[in-house]
Amino acid sequence: MAKIFSVVTKTGLLRVVDPVARALLRAGVSPDVVTVAGTVGVVVAAVGLATRGHLVIAAFVITACALTDMLDGAMARARGTTSRFGALLDSTMDRIADGAIFGSLAYWLATQNLRGTLAAALICLIAGQVVSYVKARAEGLGLEANVGIAERTERLLIIGLGGLAWGLHIPYALDVALWLLAVLSVITIGQRMTHVYRQVRAS
Repeated sequence: MAKIFSVVTKTGLLRVVDPVARALLRAGVSPDVVTVAGTVGVVVAAVGLATRGHLVIAAFVITACALTDMLDGAMARARGTTSRFGALLDSTMDRIADGAIFGSLAYWLATQNLRGTLAAALICLIAGQVVSYVKARAEGLGLEANVGIAERTERLLIIGLGGLAWGLHIPYALDVALWLLAVLSVITIGQRMTHVYRQVRAS
């Protein structure tokens, strides 16, 4: 269901993002600058807001900054060229942003002595990085691992909704979101490893 939602959301957002992408290109802004700027925004919001428990505001700011992940791609498409360095930069910035989000959330949970939820946040932090690593490593070996129930869009969606629900004082909303995400992330690692294993056996 999350994948269907994310696809529909991306389709709608592209109608807004594409004109902005073309305007930025005309102004001489490169996709790489947008990529780095978006990541800086995420890190600042995570460290400056999430570590203090301002999860609702942090969720909105991070979501706005995360849209640059679509914007830089739209700029590259509009320009009609792709860059291997740009792809590397984009993936690297994604890992930094994800680490900042879950690391900052884990820090705040530790200050609140919420050990159970902290454990879930740490699992999400590690598993999220491994999910991306398995895909990157598989592609480096000439294989493909673009599968899984909880890819990056789904992970950010779940934690964002959890933070917003917590801000609306819904009991255990953040706990449920983090543990759900932890389980789904571990499952995704298994799905990707299995997918790669089948490709190796088939070859």
